[in-house]
Order: sequence, then structure tokens, then C-alpha cells
Amino acid sequence: MKKYNYENLYFFNDNQTGIKGVICVHDTTLGPATGGCRMWTYATEWDAIEDALRLGRGMTYKYAAAGVDLGGGKAVIIADPKKDKSEALFRSFGRFLNRLNGLYITGQDVGTTLRDMETIRSETPYVVTLPRELGGAGPISPSTALGVFQSIKACVKEQYNTDQLKDIRVAVQGVGSVGYHLVKYLTEAGANVTIADIDTKRTKELVEKFGVRVESTETIHSLDVEVFSPCALGKVINDQTIPEFKCKVVAGSANNQLADEKHGDYLNELGILYAPDYIANAGGTIYDTDRLKPGGFNEARAINHVERIYETMTDIIAISKEEHIPTYKAADVFAERRIESVGRAKYLQKDIVNNMK
Repeated sequence: MKKYNYENLYFFNDNQTGIKGVICVHDTTLGPATGGCRMWTYATEWDAIEDALRLGRGMTYKYAAAGVDLGGGKAVIIADPKKDKSEALFRSFGRFLNRLNGLYITGQDVGTTLRDMETIRSETPYVVTLPRELGGAGPISPSTALGVFQSIKACVKEQYNTDQLKDIRVAVQGVGSVGYHLVKYLTEAGANVTIADIDTKRTKELVEKFGVRVESTETIHSLDVEVFSPCALGKVINDQTIPEFKCKVVAGSANNQLADEKHGDYLNELGILYAPDYIANAGGTIYDTDRLKPGGFNEARAINHVERIYETMTDIIAISKEEHIPTYKAADVFAERRIESVGRAKYLQKDIVNNMK
């Protein structure tokens, strides 16, 4: 916590419902800590703590880079989402969350659903991911895909001097909720798309609907294409896959795409432009958190903000070139500069107020 300047780490437990877990508050310079509520079976409690810390810090950078006035946080419930869910459990979590009085705002994440968020919302107002009928943005996968689409356009512009994707070859690894919508955007733009997914029923559906080609999940990353878009598991950029890349752009929605930071350095050395994952996949977060702005959720405003990911990615590329650093480092610099500048402004404002008293 000291190394990465975390603010708070909270543990919660309720013997009656069986719930236990942890909430991480990394940084609240830009606003209240916000991030999803993950429900997962961890081997040890320490694994859960480490996951919350890592993910919470990641949310700080995601919000900062996306221009969203929120800080980073994460909640982790240590339980099996397939067996342990109950109304009582989520209401118990909501009551604990409410005690923090808005310091942390939760949302949907791995292992939780919109229905779970509704249950939590019955005990606390500090829930961001909600269905439309409760004032939320509803499903966010299309906007996550739109953000990835904008990142691809920005990277293609840099590498090929055009942001038009007609006839640009794109290999999409994983066509779940986000991958499906990304394929839709890409094919509508005239891109030449190849997909891979372990769900053969899903791939058949996309072939029939969008006319894409299907490749093996084992070889999708090694195709001779302009863009490789990982939208499934993390750590797909590693010692084994990098020598097999034939693309010039890597931009997808998967989290933690780099197996290690050194792999971001390797991509840079090879002239492969990498769209940092927390930049490319920020669209859903931007769209979802729009409801926290004055007046509540505004779809046109939210979509407009998502589309600005193109500008953000362009700025990060510029920093990478100016400072001779890989894009994954440039993204951190971009986010840290915003946190620092807003932090200075807040302290200055506080000093002015104190001097007036």
C-alpha cells in the first residue's frame, strides 16, 4: 500500500449470510473511489486482497486517463458466484458499503450481474451499474466495444496514415458480449475480420450475421493482419506469442493483456503499436458512470465521451514518441499528469478558502 500510495483497505464479514471480502480504495483525488464488485472463489484470502489492490489501482488510472472525475477502487466478495449468491448476501454487502458513506461506489464485475446490483441498491445509493429503469445506463458491452473501435482507428491512423478501416484486416480473439459488438462496428466500417472463440455456436452466429471468417483460438494471434484484437483472456502478449505476431497494431478489450511489462517493451522494439488495455476498454466504464453526473444518465453525452477515446489514444501515442517510451508507460504518464494537476488545483482551492476564513 505504501509503494503505490493506497488510501484504504476495508474487510467485511457477516456470519449470518456467510459473506466475507475486501474493498480497496486506491485514490480519491479526482472523486470517490469507484470500481466493480467482483465475486470469485480465491484460493486464499491473500489472493483476494491482492486482486482488489491490483484492480483498484488500475481503476484509478482508467478513470484518470478517460477524463472521468472518479477515483479508483474495487470490491471483492470471496464466494462462488454459481452457488453462493443470495438476496441476503448482497443486501449484507450493501449495508457494509453504505457505512462508507460514498467513499467507494460499486458496480458490476466478474461474477456479478445487473440483478445483483439491484439487490445491493436496495440497501445503499452507492451503486453505479444499474438497469435503465432504475436510472442506470443498462448494458455496457456495446460502449466498451465502441471504445476499442476508436482505439483501433487511432492506432491504424498512426501506423498506416488513415483512420478509415475499409479492407483493414483485423483478427478478433474472443467474441463474447464485447467482441460481438466490436465485430459489428468493424464490419460496418468495411474491415476484413477474422474471429476465434471456444464457443463454436457463437462463431457460427457471427459468420452468418457478419460474413466473417473463423480461425483456431490457437493461431488467431499469428495471422497476417494489420490489427490483432484480444477480447478474451489476459496475458495473451507473452514470450510465446510475440515472436508469432505479424500485425502492426494490438488493440482489444481484454484486461491485463501484457503478461509482464517487459512485453510492452518488446512490442515497442518491434514497431508494434499497443493500445494499453485500460485505455482501449474504458468505454463501458465511461458510459456506465455518466449517471453520476448532474441530471443523471444522458446517452448522447455518454457516447460522445466514449468516442473521445480516439483523442486519448492519439495523445498517448504522442507522449510515447516525444518521450521515447512504450505506450503502456505513456498511458500511465498521461493518467498521472491529470491526477497531479487536479490534485494541485484542489489544494490551491483549499488554501484560498482557508485564507478567506
